[in-house]
Amino acid sequence: MEDTGTPATGRSRRERPAKPALTRDGIVATAAAIFRSQGLAKVTMRSVAKALDTGHASLYVYVRNTEDLHAQVLDVELGSVCLPDGSRPWRASLVSLLLDYGRVLLSHAEIARMAIRTRPDGPNYAALVEAVLRQLDRGGVRGQTAAWGVDILLQYPAAVAAEHGGTSPDTAPPGAAGGPAAPGFTTAPDQYPHIAALADQLFSGSPQARAEWALNVLIDGLLAAASPTTDVRN
Repeated sequence: MEDTGTPATGRSRRERPAKPALTRDGIVATAAAIFRSQGLAKVTMRSVAKALDTGHASLYVYVRNTEDLHAQVLDVELGSVCLPDGSRPWRASLVSLLLDYGRVLLSHAEIARMAIRTRPDGPNYAALVEAVLRQLDRGGVRGQTAAWGVDILLQYPAAVAAEHGGTSPDTAPPGAAGGPAAPGFTTAPDQYPHIAALADQLFSGSPQARAEWALNVLIDGLLAAASPTTDVRN
């Protein structure tokens, strides 16, 4: 029998299809797919490498570590935030933008908590920050006040979503926009007279209404605030 030099079983390396070249975008897209199907805990360097049929060490050329990978997944999800087109008044546009940011974070409890502890540096997060600053500029909030204000404005929806992430904004429990969570302490009016007097109001309003009010309070504060004088290098 003639020896052809090819193993009797299996395919030669020349016959195997070439694997797509690794890219940062491809790695992040794979990580995002794992997140959506299995959750954030399953997004690791090893799981992504396995999905890409490569060694996990090769990923470090493109992403720093698992934390960086998670930050990029968050940035991918932020791509669904609806950015304003400038056709509406600046305040309405800003409130709508921040509410939609909160909506995206509320859809996944894990990314809501990630938004608190991780600051993404991808294009979608940059577009979000730019959009907030643009609306503030339209409203006359500029300079250091805007620079610090954008952080405050993004923290509020992120904090609410981190507490109530995984629920629909329309079905979140009373107090989901920052109010008390339960009325148990209203049963002793002699001890808590102010709470008792405002018991109904404390738990009134839809999550949407409470969130809009809170954001407008923050915006009013920025409009009235003096520019920070603290050395920005500190």
